[in-house]
Amino acid sequence: MKSEMKEAGTITVNLDGETHDFPLYKGTDGPAVFDIRSLYKQTGAFTFDPGFTSTASCESKITYIDGEKGVLLYRGYPIDQLAEQSDFLEVAYLLLNGELPDRGERERFDTSITRHTMVHEQLKNFYSGFRRDAHPMAIMVGVVGALSAFYHDSTDINDPKQRLVAIHRMIAKMPTIAAMAYKYSIGQAFIFPRNDLDYTSNFMRMCFKVKAEDYEVNKVLSDALDKIFILHMDHEQNASTSTVRLAGSSGANPFACIAAGIASLWGPAHGGANEAALNMLEEIGTMDRIPEYIKRAKDKSDPFRLMGFGHRVYKNYDPRATVMRKACHEVLDALGVREEPLLQVAMELERIALEDEYFVDKKLYPNIDFYSGITLRALGFPTDMFTVLFALARTVGWIAQWSEMIEDPGQKIGRPRQIYTGPALRDYMPLHKRRLEPTDV
Repeated sequence: MKSEMKEAGTITVNLDGETHDFPLYKGTDGPAVFDIRSLYKQTGAFTFDPGFTSTASCESKITYIDGEKGVLLYRGYPIDQLAEQSDFLEVAYLLLNGELPDRGERERFDTSITRHTMVHEQLKNFYSGFRRDAHPMAIMVGVVGALSAFYHDSTDINDPKQRLVAIHRMIAKMPTIAAMAYKYSIGQAFIFPRNDLDYTSNFMRMCFKVKAEDYEVNKVLSDALDKIFILHMDHEQNASTSTVRLAGSSGANPFACIAAGIASLWGPAHGGANEAALNMLEEIGTMDRIPEYIKRAKDKSDPFRLMGFGHRVYKNYDPRATVMRKACHEVLDALGVREEPLLQVAMELERIALEDEYFVDKKLYPNIDFYSGITLRALGFPTDMFTVLFALARTVGWIAQWSEMIEDPGQKIGRPRQIYTGPALRDYMPLHKRRLEPTDV
């Protein structure tokens, strides 16, 4: 990957009476970055940035976020345009290749993905090794990590052809693996994929069809889930994407890297946010309790927070939430479930958040997790499957980021530094010479 950063000046650091100059670079958009790769060599000092919130760990051409303006772009295209006008596989092609496909490219890509949707027959044995009540994400981490034991012909990261096969396999097999995790968790027989269905419809059929009867995919529901997948495909250098890149920087095979990303996504502060939002709605329970929880949310001394409102990155309306809100209401109308108490609570909270001065002033708008949780609940998915669906969609972003990293000649193995605050140098003392001070019990 050729670097497209442009020099924009220098920054001078004065340390112990000596000055050191470091280059300043600009990308296509967004803030400038100070290139401090030679900082330690020049000064003997590091930067201190817990969470890496002020550190650019890589150069990327895939996704751009402007949190202040509420902007999310995939390869330069606004997320709302892609979600409303495109579909999952076309956006996947865009993230992987940098441009939208022509008709021939699209047909070849679709065919390749469809041909890889089946999983190795012996892979089914892995599921029976898990307890019946195992969390689907635990199953996902284990099964995806095991793919490298079955597909040796696509683990050589130095071979471009093997990398491409691995990429297509990951995107194609993830819905099958996720659907099998769901079926296993509810004790139903696995349903094999069908080549005549589109990506998302095929996934829904594998999840909801039972062997005793056929399953007809509702297009409104399938389109809504397709939008959810597109909206969750990539989100710049978040925790799970950074995990995939960090694992990949060591030369690990792509299946292991994606398994690492799934493990990171499992955390409630990351992929579990929509599940947390729905749990909050269940805690509130009924419309008459909403004022009580709104009051608690406004009380600074109360630890309660409204889940699904506001965003760490977006200080404006989450651009994904605009699309998700529309899709959410379409699903509720198609299913006729607006009278369900939980959804009534959600709709009232939405109204308050969009009108109440407190929420508007603090920009605590409903985010994508709020709407996606409601939508997935209406589609029939249990809450412990929400993060699995997130992982299915985010696999495209992870694998695109991994591929970009592998092709970047400037990439190095990740090795963050630290500021050490433990004991200074001391000598070992044999056990018989140690004397511990008595403590109160």
